[in-house]
Amino acid sequence: MVWLEYLLPLIFLFPMAALGAVVLALRSLHDASVRSPFDAGLLRGPGQALRTRLDQAFSTLFLNGSLGPLASLAPLVYGMGRMLFAQRQFWVEWALYGLLSTVLVLIFSLLLVRDYQRIRRLKLGLACELAVGQELGRLIHPEAHPYAVFHDVPAGRFTIDHVVVTPNGVFVVETRARALGVDSRALNRVYVEHERLRFPHWQERRPLYKTRQAVSWLDEWLERQCGVAVPVRGVLVLPGWEIDTREAASDITVVSGERLAAGLTDMAPGELDKAVHDKVISLLLKRSQQSDKHLRQPSA
Repeated sequence: MVWLEYLLPLIFLFPMAALGAVVLALRSLHDASVRSPFDAGLLRGPGQALRTRLDQAFSTLFLNGSLGPLASLAPLVYGMGRMLFAQRQFWVEWALYGLLSTVLVLIFSLLLVRDYQRIRRLKLGLACELAVGQELGRLIHPEAHPYAVFHDVPAGRFTIDHVVVTPNGVFVVETRARALGVDSRALNRVYVEHERLRFPHWQERRPLYKTRQAVSWLDEWLERQCGVAVPVRGVLVLPGWEIDTREAASDITVVSGERLAAGLTDMAPGELDKAVHDKVISLLLKRSQQSDKHLRQPSA
C-alpha cells in the first residue's frame, strides 16, 4: 500500500519527538516567581517587571535553541526514512525535504537573533533600573545613616550574602534555603549544635562552617584595613524553620528569618565609635563596587 510508504518513516521521528517533550518539560522548571517560606511581606524591588521579562526571554531563548535543531532536522530524518520504504525515488520530493529544512533553519536563526537582541535590551534596562533604585534608596538610607546593609560582598574566592553595619557591631548574615516538611511542627524543626544542624531526616555541617569562614575573613580584613579590632558576629538564617538552639554554640546566631531586622538591633557584639563605623561603611562600599576579576588578584 502506497500510504504505508509515507506512514512508516514517522517511526524515525519518535525519538526526536520524545526529546522535544523532555525540552518542554524542562522549561516548566523555569519559574520566575519567588515565594518566601515565611510571610515577610515582600515588596517589588527595582526592575522587578524587567526581571520577569528577562526570565521569560531566557526561557524563550532556551526553547528556540533546543527545539530549533530538532525541528530543522525532522524533514531530513523523515526523508531518509522514505528512502528506505519507497519503491521509487523522486528527486523533487527530496528537494522539498531539503528546502523545508533550510526554511526552518532560517526561521529559528532569526528567532535566536531576535531573542539575543531582546535580552540585550532588557539587561541594559535592568542595569539602569537598578542604578536608579540604588540612588533613590539613599533617600531613606543615606551613607551617613548609622545602619548600612551590603549584599553579595566579594570575599576572596566566595561571597558573603549580606553584611550589616550597626553602631553595635558588624553582622555577617548567611542564608540557606531548605525545603520544609509536611505540616508538622516536629518535621519543621532544626536542632542547632556546635558543629552541625540536625534536620528531621538529615544533618549538615557546611552552613555553620561557611558562616564561620565568612566571619573570620571579614574580621581579619576589617582589622587589617581599619588598624583596630572590629566586632563581627555571624548570623545564619534558615527561612521558615523552627530553631532549637539549646545546644548551639555561642559564636553563631541561627534564626528563622522572622523579625530579623529587629533581632539585629537587639544584638550587641561590641561598640563602634563613629570614625571606625564610617570607615567600615566606606571600605565595604568600595569593595562592593569592585569587580570580581579585580578582587581575585593576589594583593587584597
